[in-house]
Amino acid sequence: MTIKDKNKIGIIGAGFGGLTTGALLSKQGFTVEIFEKEKILGGRALSLNGTNLTLDNYKKILSRFSMNIPFSDPPLEEIFNNEMLKGFTIDLGFHSIEGGALSNVGRVLLDAGVKVDMVESKLGFIKENSFYFPLISKKDKLRFLPHILLLVLSGESTMKKLDEVSIADMIKRYGKGKMKLILELLPRVTTTVNNLGKISTGEAFRASQSNLRRGSSPVGYPKKGLISISNALADTIRKNNGKIHLNSYVKQIIIENRKTKGVIVDDKNHFFDIVVYNGLVQNLFQIVDEKYFQSSYVAHLKSLYGTGSLCAYYSLEKVKPELFGKSFLFIERDAGVDGKDAVGMIEFVTAVPESGLAPKSNYLVQSYIICTPSEAKSKETLQGLRVMLDKNLEYLLPNYHSFLNWAIYPAVWHLDGVAKTIDNIKPEIQTPIEGLYLVGDGVHSPGIGVNCAVNSASQLVELLTKK
Repeated sequence: MTIKDKNKIGIIGAGFGGLTTGALLSKQGFTVEIFEKEKILGGRALSLNGTNLTLDNYKKILSRFSMNIPFSDPPLEEIFNNEMLKGFTIDLGFHSIEGGALSNVGRVLLDAGVKVDMVESKLGFIKENSFYFPLISKKDKLRFLPHILLLVLSGESTMKKLDEVSIADMIKRYGKGKMKLILELLPRVTTTVNNLGKISTGEAFRASQSNLRRGSSPVGYPKKGLISISNALADTIRKNNGKIHLNSYVKQIIIENRKTKGVIVDDKNHFFDIVVYNGLVQNLFQIVDEKYFQSSYVAHLKSLYGTGSLCAYYSLEKVKPELFGKSFLFIERDAGVDGKDAVGMIEFVTAVPESGLAPKSNYLVQSYIICTPSEAKSKETLQGLRVMLDKNLEYLLPNYHSFLNWAIYPAVWHLDGVAKTIDNIKPEIQTPIEGLYLVGDGVHSPGIGVNCAVNSASQLVELLTKK
């Protein structure tokens, strides 16, 4: 059985990159068809309905996305047996959107005709037994104004020169007082990498530059969870006569004479003019034969590594009013991780009632601390990181254990598809094969994480519409 339409686009994966690509292309008049191996939308930016979730399904989903639950309080079996997740929406791991509604995500959603409400926040900082908010005061902004103006006005030629300059080197040159702390915190948060010697100044500054130009909030989170973005994009695709097939595993990408012809799904050939792959780039050769590519290209993609973290979701019976809607960074010195120090974040953006993520009289707080993929697989390392997460929540909410309903700690060793570091060069959107493209957070595109994913979709659409 074959299916063939002229100007038809086949997209593999219904993560943010694939869905955004589909929404933008379908709006442009392309015929779009998306194949997603999971039964739900979202890819690694996945929201789960706690009311319908079973322990067995939860564990299976986590394992498919390079995750597990090393700790929980009470034990995970007790949480599910007592239906303690009923009424909650939880993500696979920690996700927030850098830049909030005015971020690249927000801008591209508007381009696709999608409106998603977000709760936005500035950033605070946790110190031992105390905190302050915001991280950057008005006095700081005046003091940093020359640096901010220089950053905002810098062109791409300047950023390219900074691409091979590490944040560690930048701190040696300019890191004094509060500026040193900011350079220690923000690049780590935007890249999910602790080792400042590996973080590219150019890439870190690009992310800050776009936010400063738009005057956007540092972070945001969509009301009703990340699934609200996925659903809105999916609705746009369907309104424009596109199709989304869930629970549909692409077995193979069809290549003939170094040209992409389509995909094989459930032993059926689906022919397309263009195929877009929105999966982990390291896994591309599981569904397309390596023989069509240069060995150096294959080796490069397989060598790329992602990012890791230990996350925590806390269900609380009460939260101090002054914490609602705020996000806090912290830094743990000599944390025993690559890069020596570990940075994390605790968000009360998800705790505001209008977020719609928890039942009445419950508040959901999400947090994470950065680690490498290998560290995310080490129970001993994770145990130390868990103590750090809990300790910093205790600074904000003393004796929080007395009003804790439950806590779940997801560990992930493939959070971002490809870590944006100096030694880890992301591939271009265009592959060496005619008609085969890559999108998502694993390709060369501005921004980090979900911003990178939606930006790659925008760039692909611009490329295809020019052609």
